[in-house]
Amino acid sequence: MEKELLKKGPVLDEKGRPIPGYSRKSTLVYDRKAIKAPAWRIKEWDFYQISNERLCLQFTIGHAAYAGQVSLMLFDFIKGEKLLDLNKILVLPFGSLHMPTDAEKDNTLSYEKGGVLMRFQTKNQKRVLTCRWGNVEVKIRLERQNPNSLVINLPFDEYARAFYYNHKINCMTAEGYVKSGDREWRFDRKNSFGILDWGRGVWPFHNEWYWSNGSGRLDGEMFGFNLGCGFGNTDTASENMLFYKGKAHKLGKVDFRLGDKYMDPWHLTDREGRLDLTLTPCYDRTTSIKLLWVNNCCHQMFGKFTGKAVLDDGTCLEVKDVISFAEHAVNNW
Repeated sequence: MEKELLKKGPVLDEKGRPIPGYSRKSTLVYDRKAIKAPAWRIKEWDFYQISNERLCLQFTIGHAAYAGQVSLMLFDFIKGEKLLDLNKILVLPFGSLHMPTDAEKDNTLSYEKGGVLMRFQTKNQKRVLTCRWGNVEVKIRLERQNPNSLVINLPFDEYARAFYYNHKINCMTAEGYVKSGDREWRFDRKNSFGILDWGRGVWPFHNEWYWSNGSGRLDGEMFGFNLGCGFGNTDTASENMLFYKGKAHKLGKVDFRLGDKYMDPWHLTDREGRLDLTLTPCYDRTTSIKLLWVNNCCHQMFGKFTGKAVLDDGTCLEVKDVISFAEHAVNNW
């Protein structure tokens, strides 16, 4: 049975085991020093994605202790064209990135070295993402439209001290620009949305997950969702939630059904009849990372979602042509 965590408390108990559950805001306190697993197993990342009807911009600062990454990617998923792909692999960064301990509190995460600057600033629920990398200049402003978000703290059956503490913030309007030489791409807050995927934890070397996240408007009202399965023990906390008119609506477990090929339609349903979405993909953003003993592969499928989503009060929302993504990842790291 899923458990909502309503009171402040630690992510880990005194033995380094996760206190499982979910919440709609930062109720748990992440303390890196409380982790009892070896330091080289700790993983931490901040991932931002900004998208509109055709463009997607992604920022990453993160590490798996023995390997890290700072990256910026821009692509046109309608044309299937990669416009920018900047990636810096960090060897043996361990704790040198000084990752924030809270996804909601005011903070600054910055990497500046070797001609690369990437900075994430959070203040008063607004965020500014900045990057300067060679002839590339980026500045994006994000503003939350829903005070609720998805927070989960998951255990793993394979290892008592493994955990996944994750915070996903949807429904942020986005505006700003990307410049590269004489080319420029702009994001307008009327039709551009941002998400934050903020993860901290220790988990088994081999893992696999399905994840989908989106934000948009239904009849002028802000709507968003986060859906996922396959990662960790989700008996006390699945990562499935709807966002609408400033509220969060919790779903139970969700199944992802794929065709024979990734470009075939994806079907996402819950087990209580509250969710029935079909993703028709138009672009497969495939990423693969091989470094030392890291071997990760992910198919992130962009396209249109159509179907229904039922809120906690029984209101049925018709979802039509919401542009977003769903992904399948298989990782060894």
